[in-house]
Parts: sequence; C-alpha cells; structure tokens
Amino acid sequence: MNEAMNIDTTEMQMPPNADVPVEHELWSDIETALREIYDPEIPVNIYELGLIYKVEIDKDNNVKVEMTLTAPGCPVAGEMPGWVGEAIDSVEGINDISVDLVWDPPWDPSCMAETARYQLNMF
Repeated sequence: MNEAMNIDTTEMQMPPNADVPVEHELWSDIETALREIYDPEIPVNIYELGLIYKVEIDKDNNVKVEMTLTAPGCPVAGEMPGWVGEAIDSVEGINDISVDLVWDPPWDPSCMAETARYQLNMF
C-alpha cells in the first residue's frame, strides 16, 4: 500500500478485465514475464496495457493465453503472440504454450490497469 496516497498499487497494476489464475503457483512468474513485454508504440507493458485477456494453466502446466492488440492494424500483430509465448516459455515448470490473438471484445483504454493510465496521463 502506498501510504502517501493511500493507494493499493497491487490492485492498480492488474487490468480490470484480465481473467488470470492469480492463485496458481506459476502465475506470479508468468505475470513477471508478461510485464517484460512492451508495445513498441506505447511505453507500457502489455499486461498493464490490458492486452492479456485470459490465461489458463491446466493440471500439466500447459498454458493457454488469449490476448489482443490495441488495433487490428498493429505493425507487430504477427510478432507479439510469439513474444508472449517466448516470455512464458522462460518460466520454469511450464510445458506447452498456446497464444491466441482475439479481437472480441475490441481493446479500448478502459482495459488498462490504473497504473498504465497514470503512466500515459489518461486518468
């Protein structure tokens, strides 16, 4: 908790629409790996930007990710799912990984975590 502003920064860093397995023992490491990936046009990591819609981890530690991009014409549309897969693959204990690019619902600024909005002066 940030005492000066009385803000729970953990909650601020989680995108409001992210469906992620926060209780899974590997989630923290996966989240850390996702926070290392930045949209090349926006100086915010893709997790806080709200591009990760869903992460599932099954009993065999196979990971399935549903993600989107800020726009269908994003210049890294063909590359970013690979970046996500590589980042998650760096987490010890992960087996198979699939990353699906989805467009529904379409991304908009309401998908961002509060911290991302502050970084972009959109609060």
